Amino acid sequence: MAFPFLSFPHFLSIFPLFLTIFLLRFPNIDSKLDCYTSIFSFGDSLIDTGNFLYSHPHDYIGHLPYGETYFHHPTGRCSDGRVILDLLAEEFGIPLLPAYLVSRSKEQDFRGGANFAVAGGTALDAAFFAERGIEDLSTNYSMGVQLNWFMELLPTLCPDSSNCRDMLRRSLFLMGEFGGNDYSLVYQKGWITPELHTVVSQIITAISSAVDMLIEHGATTVMVPGTLPIGCFLTIFGRPSKDNYEPLTGCRKDLNELVSYHNQQLQKELDWMRDKHPNATIIYVDYYNAALPVFGSPYQFGFSKGAFVACCGGGGPYNFNSSAPCGSPWAKAFNNTSLYWNWDGRHPTEAGNRMITTGLIEGPYTIPPITSSCPSLASENVNHPHYE
Repeated sequence: MAFPFLSFPHFLSIFPLFLTIFLLRFPNIDSKLDCYTSIFSFGDSLIDTGNFLYSHPHDYIGHLPYGETYFHHPTGRCSDGRVILDLLAEEFGIPLLPAYLVSRSKEQDFRGGANFAVAGGTALDAAFFAERGIEDLSTNYSMGVQLNWFMELLPTLCPDSSNCRDMLRRSLFLMGEFGGNDYSLVYQKGWITPELHTVVSQIITAISSAVDMLIEHGATTVMVPGTLPIGCFLTIFGRPSKDNYEPLTGCRKDLNELVSYHNQQLQKELDWMRDKHPNATIIYVDYYNAALPVFGSPYQFGFSKGAFVACCGGGGPYNFNSSAPCGSPWAKAFNNTSLYWNWDGRHPTEAGNRMITTGLIEGPYTIPPITSSCPSLASENVNHPHYE
């Protein structure tokens, strides 16, 4: 059907209607979530962008093939490319966050935010593990240590408390993931699942206290991730027995039940904190359910090499050998990393990280949805706490 000829003046008169229809039909073309001016993040290897490597310069993550996919050189990220934090920052239109220890040593600018996460980071301090005979921590950079770094940095970002209020109001805080390393440490020490459950409340309390402290100092938007399905990292914890097998995923039932309980308790705590801090936006990040589907149906997500086999490793079951880790001279990486979800036996590939991040941005895995609004920026009249 041909449209009748429209004179130019007539076209101009109805152009706003065409424009409205177009925007309603295609609302997200090349869009960014233009909500925040900076991000401050705390956590472990899932989002570390170089802090561990700075403190352990001879570690294997400082060697190729780490970083080969995106940066084309090792950056201290436990991946072949970008991690979840990088992909979130890009979605928000914020430059990739500098690792705090690296940038502090170079006296670089932190006005766009900072990443305090360190591989091996735990929710509980080293003293907790020392009291239980666990001294062999990969790092001593717990959540408490990372928070102290933030408190040391804060006065240099905004010496004037009124400026600090505005900066923190326009900043996104990512608190975690925390808990996975805590459970792994005590599990590898020989604790059985019922004993692991006794640690949950202490970890949740530590996370809650950290979020509370950030809000009291002026943060108004905090993302708090739950724990990944660690029972699916068979490279670390081994194959499940018949009575400990999840039929839909092939993962270990006992460990996934533990982290499911952790995540349930964390959500209950965050509900309580929302009542305590009605002017803050506290977002639960469901890493568990964002990642879990890939283990049951890796082909559906484009991972034709599966979700259990490590792309980079030194052989053995699932191409993982702790004596020949990725980055060592005895390990090698397969081609086409995007076909693998698991990078080095412990962390996702960039493609795996993108799958999780897409679930957070486009799917139902943030509560409330991260894309629904920017509540902390909605009103200039909200009473926010001041930094002292």
